[in-house]
Amino acid sequence: MNIVLATGIYPPQIGGPATYCRQLADRLTKKGHEVVVVTYGAKTESGSADAKAMADKKWKVESVSRSIPLLRWFQYAKKLREIGSDADVVYAFSSISCGVPLMLSGLKKPKRVLRLGGDFFWERYTDFGGGKGLREWYVSQGFVGSLVRWFVSLLIRSFDHVVFSTDFQKCIYTDAYKKLPSHSVIENALELEMVVPMEHHVQQKPFRLLFLGRFVHFKQIPTLIEAVAQIPDALLTIVGDGPQDIMLRKIVERLGLDTRIRFVAPLTGKEKYEIFGKHDLLVLPSLTDISPNTALEARSVGLPVLLTDQNGLSESLRQGMVAADLSSVKKIVEEINRVKQGYEFIAEAASKKIDGRSWGVVAEDHTQLFLDILEKNS
Repeated sequence: MNIVLATGIYPPQIGGPATYCRQLADRLTKKGHEVVVVTYGAKTESGSADAKAMADKKWKVESVSRSIPLLRWFQYAKKLREIGSDADVVYAFSSISCGVPLMLSGLKKPKRVLRLGGDFFWERYTDFGGGKGLREWYVSQGFVGSLVRWFVSLLIRSFDHVVFSTDFQKCIYTDAYKKLPSHSVIENALELEMVVPMEHHVQQKPFRLLFLGRFVHFKQIPTLIEAVAQIPDALLTIVGDGPQDIMLRKIVERLGLDTRIRFVAPLTGKEKYEIFGKHDLLVLPSLTDISPNTALEARSVGLPVLLTDQNGLSESLRQGMVAADLSSVKKIVEEINRVKQGYEFIAEAASKKIDGRSWGVVAEDHTQLFLDILEKNS
């Protein structure tokens, strides 16, 4: 098959879609499919070390400038027309940044498949200070929400198929949108063979907490910082970057927590797994976390995880993690202290072997889906 992977971000940028797209491109290429990745990025990225590595693996990475809002949609659409006119499938990793350009492209031949691992408009709502989780937000939408739902419904129906990363989001969407196209769930990878499993974690003093992810509002990092201020024997490492970076550092300075909270630039590969080994607990207090890949990565090496109960992980993937209401400073403090008190039991549960889900299996699921869609519409 000739497959175009359309993504908003791609390595060296960090984020779930970037990692997912690169891994899928790798596995699909190894299966003999012709793959081209289209992404937003500076033109100089085409000459980066990462792009050269991709060329060695026999798939192209085409970049479109992200400098001018709205106009970049048309530039992205033009790029899709240039490389996708003879494609069998265009697989979009974002409803807005990629889905809108795909609509504008006017491509006729390729089947259009959308992957949803997040919700663009809910995330923008939280960026402006909204405090509702995804499910609650959909239930309580007013007039503006109705307009958003109408637009998203129109956009989604332009696709031949929608892939959800979790049943959690699929159920929310099937309730909110009554005329979804055909859809399915392909869960994220849990690649256990990537690393050597760690031994049973032993609680350290002081208690070492870890957050790893994008610095955006719905992750509730300020709330986590304020919670740590109320746990005197705890240290916190915050790994990542994002639009809240400066604000978070100012909060730490204002609370006088400079000696107890440190910031670390985004990590990948071996460095990420090494930092898991230096901490006692990964804490992810998001309003909603549809596909918490970081939790899966930590769990794969035995690091205990405390995450919001508003998450999309299946019961099998959530084994050995602690899911709880982390919607306020008080509740985060209570849950961290509860983990500390029962740490030996929780660490033992986190160290137990679990069934992995390789990227090869994820790629096979996609291959079969694409073939089924092509056969159905032939």
